[in-house]
Amino acid sequence: MKKELLFYEKDEFYDYKELKDSEGFSISSISKFIKNTDLIQELVTSLEIVDLSALSEYTSIQLLGEQTVPFFDDETIFIADKKHRELLTYELRLIFENFNNVEKSYLKKEVDLDSDSNEIKTKKRHNKIVDLDEKSITTFFSDFREKLYGHPKFKDDFEEQINTFRIFNKLGEHKILSFFLMGDSGVGKTEVARTIFNSLNGKKKLAKINFGNYSNEFSLSSLIGSARGYTGSDDGEIFMKVRDTDIGVLLIDEFEKSNASLFNYFLDVLESGKMTSSLGEEIDLNGFIIVFTSNISKEDFQKIISPELRSRFDYKCMFTLLSNEDKQKYVEFRVNDLIKKVKLEYKIEFPDNTIDYFKRFVNVSRYKNMRDINKQIKKVFLKYIEDNNHIDIEHEDVGSVPKFTVGRKIINLFNK
Repeated sequence: MKKELLFYEKDEFYDYKELKDSEGFSISSISKFIKNTDLIQELVTSLEIVDLSALSEYTSIQLLGEQTVPFFDDETIFIADKKHRELLTYELRLIFENFNNVEKSYLKKEVDLDSDSNEIKTKKRHNKIVDLDEKSITTFFSDFREKLYGHPKFKDDFEEQINTFRIFNKLGEHKILSFFLMGDSGVGKTEVARTIFNSLNGKKKLAKINFGNYSNEFSLSSLIGSARGYTGSDDGEIFMKVRDTDIGVLLIDEFEKSNASLFNYFLDVLESGKMTSSLGEEIDLNGFIIVFTSNISKEDFQKIISPELRSRFDYKCMFTLLSNEDKQKYVEFRVNDLIKKVKLEYKIEFPDNTIDYFKRFVNVSRYKNMRDINKQIKKVFLKYIEDNNHIDIEHEDVGSVPKFTVGRKIINLFNK
């Protein structure tokens, strides 16, 4: 079989990847095999596709290509970014007999068959707040208010910010809506982003970056990818997280723990409406909401965050501790949520007065934040299950293989 190299358009890569993922394939960079050629023999052609784009970063492309590519099975699928087509077509001319473009049949369409229209619409990668119609935005606000506990003033301000953003985004005047939320740990700051995500019916994962992991001198490279010239470098974490989510929301947690280089990077993001990698690749964040959270005080906010960056945040707010009434509402919501999960997973039925049991054993006045309340709820929930003889929460050994009972599975369910 003749070896063939297929070229893809940058903007279409993730549609192609999504299709191949659904077919059981994964995509690996050639740099993985250059570093360890023994892996070539382990590659399963029906499960793995090899991307040769990284070869463009080497000085000896032809030599490296001839030392690796011929040793792959003839049925291996090879792809590369189309921007490298001229270079790779020439350098790899003695290896590949065919150079073609990836077929565009993977560009999916979906048909809207409601009573108002039969128009065929292109599938969007991210669902965004700016794309909702009037009925959907009303439902969103109602859902958001119900799911976020406490902070009534913020909820009112949030709705005003969203409505304003939707208008000026359509006019091309406002690309990203940014919130900077301060306050003690566990008072609901990160829940704002999660609630937006859930209220927009997110199916994948919320795009979240914790800046507590980005405090060293190499933090920018880790976030947006290594600089040009570093062999085999991939996109940084933030690009992968944004591409892997289906909702136009980005959470930046513990923002104050980073450094000036990242502060300056986000100053540019908020101004341009785009994220740019170290290699010049861009992701357009037009219509996105970015939620920045921090445990710093108002005074430290003035000291740590530059005036230029402070002015770029659309809304700044100090979150305070929840009232006991709001904490109690959270207990009811959380317990009902756990009951639904356990009933669905393990077919265990609970009496109607189950919530009263938790009200007796979860004294919300003892806890300052929802994180501590949630820990206590989990403890009480497992005790409730034990006391009512639903399950045995210990594990038993069957021969040499550890067999975990339903109880252990429930513990793992709670830890997700």
